[in-house]
Amino acid sequence: MGHLVNPLQLQTTLFFSNSPTCSSIALKPHTFEYLKANVLTSKCKAFGGGEMDALPHLQTLRKFPREELVAKVVLVRFDSTLLLREQGEEQRFQPNALFTITYLHQSGAKVVLVSDWSVKTNPRLFVAQSVAEFLSSLLEYKVVPVQCISQNVVSKREGFEKGDVLLLENLSAFRGEVANCSKFSQALSSGVDIFVNDYFSRSHKILASTCGVARFCYANLAGFHFEESLSQLRRATESNTKPHVAIIGGGNLFDKAAALHSLTSRCDGLVFVGMMSFQIMHALGLPVPLNLVEHEVLKEALDIVQVAHIRNVQILYPKDFWCKNDHLPKQLEIFPAHRILDGWVPVDIGPASFVEMKSMLSRCKKVTWIGPVKFRTSNCTKGDSELAQMLNQLSQSNCNITVVGNTACDAMVKESNFTFNFTMIKDASVVWEFLKRRKLPGVMALDRAYPFDIDWSDAYSDPAQPLVVDIGSGNGMFLLGMAKTRKDLNFLGLEINKKLVKRCLDSVHWHGIRNGYFIATNATSTFRSIISSYPGKLVLVSIQCPNPDFNEPDHRWSMLQRSLVEAVADLLTANGKVFLQSDIEAVSLRMKEQFQRYGKGKLTVVHEQSFAITNSGWLKDNPFGVRSDWEQHVLARGDPMYRLMLCKSTTTE
Repeated sequence: MGHLVNPLQLQTTLFFSNSPTCSSIALKPHTFEYLKANVLTSKCKAFGGGEMDALPHLQTLRKFPREELVAKVVLVRFDSTLLLREQGEEQRFQPNALFTITYLHQSGAKVVLVSDWSVKTNPRLFVAQSVAEFLSSLLEYKVVPVQCISQNVVSKREGFEKGDVLLLENLSAFRGEVANCSKFSQALSSGVDIFVNDYFSRSHKILASTCGVARFCYANLAGFHFEESLSQLRRATESNTKPHVAIIGGGNLFDKAAALHSLTSRCDGLVFVGMMSFQIMHALGLPVPLNLVEHEVLKEALDIVQVAHIRNVQILYPKDFWCKNDHLPKQLEIFPAHRILDGWVPVDIGPASFVEMKSMLSRCKKVTWIGPVKFRTSNCTKGDSELAQMLNQLSQSNCNITVVGNTACDAMVKESNFTFNFTMIKDASVVWEFLKRRKLPGVMALDRAYPFDIDWSDAYSDPAQPLVVDIGSGNGMFLLGMAKTRKDLNFLGLEINKKLVKRCLDSVHWHGIRNGYFIATNATSTFRSIISSYPGKLVLVSIQCPNPDFNEPDHRWSMLQRSLVEAVADLLTANGKVFLQSDIEAVSLRMKEQFQRYGKGKLTVVHEQSFAITNSGWLKDNPFGVRSDWEQHVLARGDPMYRLMLCKSTTTE
């Protein structure tokens, strides 16, 4: 592919070797000065090749308790580009998207579908009625269109009298969708219990139907297609398989510079096959036609060359091009990369470039192709199909192939003869944003799950003992004190502050405590996944003095959300207790109200004679005799604590 640039011969004269057409390529003065100032003095810390920040582990529909779906109204944001395509198109991506809907319906949920669509998706489908009929034929359920957003014609629950599944209006007709309008999100989620996002291809966008609605639903889950797409993104960006080469097409280097840095920091080679190759060649001091140079991206291109040099990453760029002349529209000519004549414009990479590319890729164990090969729109180009043929052959020889983007995926499908030995991610925008180390809003809006399997026998000397959980355990004074006095119980603190958890674990180790443990997590969304794996019984859950700022009724990240209350009510053993207290009466009242509203009728306030009760109905004393540091501070200044105890009925097991 001409000029296999291996930026590892950086000496005083600063030249790159290993070029197949010339023994050395001298860098231009501006390149020398830049690299001298930045490479030779660099501390190599900006993109040092460390692992990319992991995507959060999400609560998925697959792992959500199926019995919790019964009679719940579930809003599903589906991808119209998958489900509404003409028959035969996108069939590879349909099964999981369809399964999300059928699984919910078979589980007893009341399914409400919402999406956007246009004639570009399917010329035969535009009005909601035709879309509903098309979905009915796919799902084999009666899908009924309803107007619940623009007009209060019918409530979502009332609509199920007419059909099995409801379809809301086309989101394309509402400005509140792209604006992520709070009022629109609230109208969209009105009457909805659970939100399921199956629209991964726009997870890098902030939309009302993917982000806004999550504020108003008590559980927000990833659908089967979303979950699989997220797993594909993880696998595509892992760097544990070597050698790993990224084939980079397309243009707009300025916007993708951060993503290219990420690829440079984790790959063993970069192959440029699009317009960006000219910017890299220019940064290396090679002759490039001025009309193909983007001067404003020189610094970014030099930065990429710098990181590649530091990490000893090979850079491969085209040796020759197929070129077109507007005055000779039917004629294509091959030109060397450094000798493109005036009037001729590259439209595709040449045959010699493919020979070198094949030689390099044949030694790889992992290849990621992102972006089209084409340089200019032309019906005569074959670069994508030739590259697809090459990668299909590699996939047969145990090479891990990931293809990103519509153009690349379509080329691979066309050349694969329906034998798929590779991973395809259709929407490149999501991958580019993730490679820039940016959080994906559609992913971050969903609930979290605890990502690790817990070895309870390592945490406790006897993991079969009854368990006490303190949610928001802080510095652990309450749990550590309890663990010392009650050796017959195991104690677990769930705290979002990692530094506090580390201190608590250090204290556990220092004092030799074998019935106490702490986990850094957001218990609001991970409580069920953690506690359901515990081998013993859950006998007590305590929530003490939560931050009042995080317990406003409309706060998205309020600790005491419906999902947490339901999980506690489900997992608590018969006669198990819930202890709530705060130094702010309004917070204690809100916690009490939440547990009574969402406890499924399983939890009642304890009024035992052994507990002294104030005139306002609060527990006068701490029933455990062990106080947290904040409780001690409040009592020391003479202020009251507002406490109550709830008990799970024995008749609800």
